[in-house]
Amino acid sequence: MTTTASNGNPAAVDVAIVGGGMVGASLALALSGSGRRVLLIESVPFDGESQPSFDERTTALGNASRRIFTGLGLWDAIAAQAAAITTIHVSDAGRFGFSRLNAADQGIEAFGFVVPNRCIGAALWEHLRPAADVALRVPARVAEIAVAADGVKLVIADGSGSHEPVSAQLVVAADGAHSQIRAAAGIDASVEDYGQVAVVANVTADHPHGGVAYERFTREGPLAVLPRHDGSLAVIWACHPQLASELLALDEHAYLRQLQRRFGWRAGRFVRAGRRGSYPLKLTRAATTIATRTVLIGNAAQALHPVAGQGFNLGLRDAAMLAEVIVGAEGDVGEPQLLQRFAAWRAQDRRGVIGFTDALVKLFAATSPGLGLLRDLGLLMFDLAPPAKSALSRVSAGFAGPTPRLARGLAVRRV
Repeated sequence: MTTTASNGNPAAVDVAIVGGGMVGASLALALSGSGRRVLLIESVPFDGESQPSFDERTTALGNASRRIFTGLGLWDAIAAQAAAITTIHVSDAGRFGFSRLNAADQGIEAFGFVVPNRCIGAALWEHLRPAADVALRVPARVAEIAVAADGVKLVIADGSGSHEPVSAQLVVAADGAHSQIRAAAGIDASVEDYGQVAVVANVTADHPHGGVAYERFTREGPLAVLPRHDGSLAVIWACHPQLASELLALDEHAYLRQLQRRFGWRAGRFVRAGRRGSYPLKLTRAATTIATRTVLIGNAAQALHPVAGQGFNLGLRDAAMLAEVIVGAEGDVGEPQLLQRFAAWRAQDRRGVIGFTDALVKLFAATSPGLGLLRDLGLLMFDLAPPAKSALSRVSAGFAGPTPRLARGLAVRRV
């Protein structure tokens, strides 16, 4: 059973957020109680089986993301299903290079926390549903949008065939890599196909995971094995489309044999596997994150390869910083100077994370024997270099530029 939500009468709002996935919903919650009139539009019910943002996949939350969710009042609900990553093991399959990072050596509790997407979605929905100052249109879609210098006009359509006109000072695109709002704003986006498909599944091994997250670079692509709160493992296997099709077609035991052969025995013997899913891997990057009365956040601004698990964390920092800018504004939240400030504050972090992720995928995809040797030597040198490990442990806080107040454990509102 799915839930519909259509509360409030938002004929005129300050902020219209299009896309109620984890990033868009987080922004809406961050703005709740700020005095701003907020409208959240999402085409799929939050608790629907087809909701792509809150499906069976998991997300690795960095420590900055944990602080953001703590500031939003969500972490207590999320923590019950969060598995701490206390060790990271990186290796190059078939070669001698590897590196290990231990959270205790860095003076931190964990590098991050692996959480089921459905858990995050449920926590967001439970807090948004009673929020009196956030009008929800779920399920609904934007049937028409017109952006002008003096405001945004939207027409919202729901499943009953009704059409509701709404005006907004600012429209926020949180509607994913194929963003309707990005296209309507005339913002170009480059798409680079990595020629890989991620095959995801939850797997059980014959001994405890011990909080270890593995990133193993194979000939076909990176293979991540992450700890889950129930003792099982989340497997994200990036590989060529043909192999992905073969893996999806295998029965459970044949899939486990293939996984064991590619990954090895560090996590023990894989004994059970849940339902498998898949999605193509591409780098989608918007030419700019702002236009007239329009802001892009999350996958609408940049959709990344899942290697190193940085995509959602980057998008959540987008939402946290945008909430801070909006709440701190004295008047019209769609003014060009305000949007330019947001874009400038997020530029370095965005550029750094995109570059880091893209370079990592391409470095380990290279087949040159010389590059393979350099990779292995680099991993071994990294394993012996405490300063490098310390720097990597801070990646989830952002690469550069201002850190959102929420990510520093501070209130989003100015005090």
